[in-house]
Amino acid sequence: MQRAEEYQNERLDHLGIVAGVCQEIGLAAWLDALEPNQQRVVSYGTATVAMILNGLGFANRQLYLVPQFFENKPVAHLLGAGISADMLNDDCLGRTLDWLYEQDVTTVFAGIAHQARQCFGVKARHLHVDTTSFSVNGAYETEQENEHVIAITHGYSRDHREDLKQWMLALATTHQGDIPLFLQPLSGNSSDKESLVKVIAELHAQLRQKEPEEKPIYVADSGLYSTANVLQLNQAGVGWVSRVPETSKEAKAAVIQAEDAWQLSADGTRSMVVQQMDLSQGPERWIVVRSADGVKRALQTARKQADKQVDVWTKKLWHVSTKSFACREDAQQAWEQSLKGLPEWLEASVELKSQAVFEGRGRPARDAEPSGLRWSVTSQVILNEAKLLAYAQRKACFIIATNIVDEADLSNEEVISLYLEQGSVERGFRFLKDPLFLASSVFVKKPERIVALSLIMVLALLVYRLAEHRLREQLQASGQTIPNQVNKPTARPTMRWVFQCFEGIELLQIRTGTRTESVVLRLQPLHHKILSLLGPAYQQFYFFSD
Repeated sequence: MQRAEEYQNERLDHLGIVAGVCQEIGLAAWLDALEPNQQRVVSYGTATVAMILNGLGFANRQLYLVPQFFENKPVAHLLGAGISADMLNDDCLGRTLDWLYEQDVTTVFAGIAHQARQCFGVKARHLHVDTTSFSVNGAYETEQENEHVIAITHGYSRDHREDLKQWMLALATTHQGDIPLFLQPLSGNSSDKESLVKVIAELHAQLRQKEPEEKPIYVADSGLYSTANVLQLNQAGVGWVSRVPETSKEAKAAVIQAEDAWQLSADGTRSMVVQQMDLSQGPERWIVVRSADGVKRALQTARKQADKQVDVWTKKLWHVSTKSFACREDAQQAWEQSLKGLPEWLEASVELKSQAVFEGRGRPARDAEPSGLRWSVTSQVILNEAKLLAYAQRKACFIIATNIVDEADLSNEEVISLYLEQGSVERGFRFLKDPLFLASSVFVKKPERIVALSLIMVLALLVYRLAEHRLREQLQASGQTIPNQVNKPTARPTMRWVFQCFEGIELLQIRTGTRTESVVLRLQPLHHKILSLLGPAYQQFYFFSD
């Protein structure tokens, strides 16, 4: 008699790739080694991987809905034999978040990121550092003092939600592959002037301990640059690249000095002037940079502002013209006083007129002598196009500074390129704030769990970037391409697009008695190509040997 067969279809999609990265870098094993004697069905490491799978599932489900997310997923196939969706409940995940918090998330992530970079061969030569804010709802009162607990409070909001409390996150990524290698949760009112230099100091100490041969260069925005911060970095022997705030006297003078000394860059896309600065904090190389596109944008902005200001100043000076003054000097002084704050690209012409004043009412007699003179001001405001262009050219300038003064160690072109690639870390922030990402709206009700959740968020970013880096690296090495969203060949696909390509792939399990056969459905040649490029750690989730 033939035994009945049972069939079960589950959505595998791109989750095999996510699980493959976690397995290749040994994420669960690394975490479980911190707590070797766990009395849990689902270990802390496995629960962490589950949250990463949920976060990169782009299903926008909160943590307490993780079991629902996994209901139609091959949980045992992705996480290990004997694990089912109902085991990934809020109690399991909540305890895991509490445990991760107790381990110090900055230290935990540093260890995992180091191991991941070793596995994937990513260097930490050039590092980008920045901070961002995440808005939350709720009171978030901290009941006990702890150095690792952050304050959920009001502060400057990058999301323009000043009405909400927030927390902040400091992140450092590699120039190669945008791989995150450092995170630190910060209180919602933290200042970049204070936090960025501390982040770099802590990250530098970590790297020196793990990779003493590396001599990284840290890249940050103008929030890092101050005399005290730069002096601290210089004394620690840290190489840095940063933007100089435009408001400083030295910066304004440097831009003015650059007006007659522009040199075209090697690629012809921008002009630059290099200045060696001898400052109180030490010698620095400043590069004043300006591009044609930047001037065009600055001129468009300035022209919009000018059109409004012409009307504003015409009305302002008209009010002065309605007044009369006892003497020419008073009229001149009032006019000069009214010009305070006049933009440099506006010019005001003046005409001082006198009018005789007679005593008594009515029309004076023909031979009447005036008792005095009253003076009035007539003005006209015009836009000076040449000065507007000069203003726009200065506004388009920005200054990049570095304490690596020798061009043989870091060329001018490399300094500019490094700073312009500061978007590396900003792309990471955009990823974390994506509406489809699990952590885009923070819902846990304790500051401690927000700290732990920040680790899950950046671990998900780490896994995503590693997969993207591996695929791009293999495509370039083999000279191959895959089609992009508009079906054109590319060797630099985004992992989001690759994940979309894997939508609809299912794992079919056929049970006949005690025997179970697994078959992955809907694999196309493109999927085979991508998986072969990624390697065996990923193929094992989609291919089964007989």
